[in-house]
Amino acid sequence: MTNVLVYAQGGRGNGGGRGLGKKNTESKTVNKNQENDNDSREKSKPHYERLQDLLKKAMETAQTDAAKSIYYHSLLDSTYKSIVKDNRLSKEDLLELRDLRRRSLHDLGGLYYRLGQYENAISAWKECSDMQREDGLKKGLTGPLVNIGLSYTELGDYEKALDYLNQALLIRKQRGKKKGIAMVLSNIGWMYIHQGELETAQSYYQEAIELQKRSGDSLGIAISIAQLGDIMMKSDSLLRAENLYQKAVRILVNNGDYNGEQASVLGRLATIKHKRGQYQDAIEMYDRALSVHESLNNVLGQSSILINLAESYYATGNSAKAIQCASRAHQMATDIGTLPQLETSAAGLYKYYKSINNSKAALFSYEDYILYRDSLNRKSNVKAAMRQKFKYSYEKQAAADSIKSAEAAKVKDAQLAAEQAENKQHQLEAKQQEQQKYFLFGGLALALLFGGFVFNRFRVTSKQKGIIEEQKKKVDDAYDELEEKNTEILDSINYAKRIQSAILPPNKLVKEYLQSSFILYKPKDIVAGDFYWMEPTKDGVLFAAADCTGHGVPGAMVSVVCNNGLNRSVREHGLSDPGQILDKTREIVISEFEKSEEEVKDGMDIALCSLKGTTLKYAGAHNPLWIIRKTVSAKTGESFVLEEVKADKQPIGKYDEPQPYTTHLIELTPGDSFYIFSDGYADQFGGEKGKKLKAKNFKTLLLSVQHESMERQRELIDEAFESWKGNYEQLDDVCVIGIRV
Repeated sequence: MTNVLVYAQGGRGNGGGRGLGKKNTESKTVNKNQENDNDSREKSKPHYERLQDLLKKAMETAQTDAAKSIYYHSLLDSTYKSIVKDNRLSKEDLLELRDLRRRSLHDLGGLYYRLGQYENAISAWKECSDMQREDGLKKGLTGPLVNIGLSYTELGDYEKALDYLNQALLIRKQRGKKKGIAMVLSNIGWMYIHQGELETAQSYYQEAIELQKRSGDSLGIAISIAQLGDIMMKSDSLLRAENLYQKAVRILVNNGDYNGEQASVLGRLATIKHKRGQYQDAIEMYDRALSVHESLNNVLGQSSILINLAESYYATGNSAKAIQCASRAHQMATDIGTLPQLETSAAGLYKYYKSINNSKAALFSYEDYILYRDSLNRKSNVKAAMRQKFKYSYEKQAAADSIKSAEAAKVKDAQLAAEQAENKQHQLEAKQQEQQKYFLFGGLALALLFGGFVFNRFRVTSKQKGIIEEQKKKVDDAYDELEEKNTEILDSINYAKRIQSAILPPNKLVKEYLQSSFILYKPKDIVAGDFYWMEPTKDGVLFAAADCTGHGVPGAMVSVVCNNGLNRSVREHGLSDPGQILDKTREIVISEFEKSEEEVKDGMDIALCSLKGTTLKYAGAHNPLWIIRKTVSAKTGESFVLEEVKADKQPIGKYDEPQPYTTHLIELTPGDSFYIFSDGYADQFGGEKGKKLKAKNFKTLLLSVQHESMERQRELIDEAFESWKGNYEQLDDVCVIGIRV
């Protein structure tokens, strides 16, 4: 079973250079206070570097030598206290040193947690969170709180665990970060798994997945789905668990290089294979997971996989291979000091050595197993005691209430006996007894009638419940099928994105031929109808910004046909004149679409350029060319003027009265800039009134950034687009290309 620990992030001291000892070279007059401040910062610089070096060593040894890592963390702590005690530090320098110590405490807590030393982990994380609060750092505070909650879960103190997790959840909700809220919810789910409340745990994971989908957190979705698989595994629903694990692996493969998580899920899939008796399949899958853990130097992951791998080899009768794997696992567990792996690997070695009649080695392994088992039992006893705390309190109170009830009953019986002894009127007693019989029989009759009514209602309710559960199952099955199909569709679209990315010219090629240039490319959806194109020729280089009909999947399909038309016009027909290339491309695109039985009117708008030195040739279908030149006058001084070269008003595609495309020849001077683009940028809705940005504002923006480099222009144009768009949805794909001669 897995949980999601929150790892430390760099704060003021992020492992890079720091501003200690930097003197002000711009001012020639430095007062005495400034000199003293600089001297103080120069003196504190070695302290910072010393603590930074210790933290680096602690992190480097955490995976391979836990004892050494703990030593470096302890040394950092004592060194920090000594520095603070013996030196007068400025507030800024003290905060930087405190940041390093806080990060050390966070990492130390994670190390203790991994070793199963949960009390020590809690102590480190509590001190870390206290420092966060003292320094007024709200950001990052939820990390220690979540981790403390997970540690109390391991100790079985679920009341404290839930308290800390709810504190973290409240902070995350106040900040409104869906990804962070989902992470806390999944950890609360993991706590309920520990308690055996699987349905409650499942509801938390499902709520987490909904938030992760909204925030686009692919890694979080994959982890949560895998944890739902853990619930199914715990419920012995192996098929459902396997389906969930496979879905998690698909998401991880398609959405990024999360190898550590892939290895974890592959290990669980292998366990299912083993449970089914498919030992050879299990061995192959464990080997894949092991390779990934080895590439990441994850010693704990390697140890866990090797233990399971040994069991699969043993099940096939290969005791020698089982001993080899278990021995490696035991050595790794010894190096990092993890008791659960030490106990399990020792128990396995005892069994494997015994199977080949190696009594001496079996006895040695058995003694190791007993030693580690007893150590773990002491921890389990603490867990069990915590779990029984609330049950004991309840039973104690219940017992006290029972004693009081018994004493009251005795008093009542004594009073009744006294009354009966004093009552000598036997006829009255007989009459009372007769009345009691009537009441008893009447009560029994009423009870039978009521019981019959209740039983009838129970039958009706049970029948209704069965119908509702059957309908709920149908709805759940339909939802699962829909979710699976949706995932498959998204997987296919993501794969289409890879194909479309492959037809775009790589950045290295662009910079080789257009050194001072930028490309701003912002698809509306996963795949796009806009694309940019480049083809080096003996006369220079051809390049274009194209806008195909539609966007998303339909637009992307049209873009493949149009891209192919451009390539064939140049490569097969040897054309280099922009107008002639567009003529031929139109012919090819129409020919391709005429193969369909239905009439297809799709096509593209495009601005196509050829550049050789300072000679620019341009032809366009709807999309113009903008040239910005520098001018100098006595009245206005230096300024910039925008010239527009208009495109032919006909698309690349079917058109009623097609005409040849016009090639425009322009001579540029060094320092001139020119731009080609699709209509997505100017057509975007936004601003205070929700209107289109329009070409006029786009021109003004381009004129305002002419003093900047082309890369900086790209950043400013992108920022202006996002600022204008605000909370509005992106209307269309965006493609802007800028070049400076």
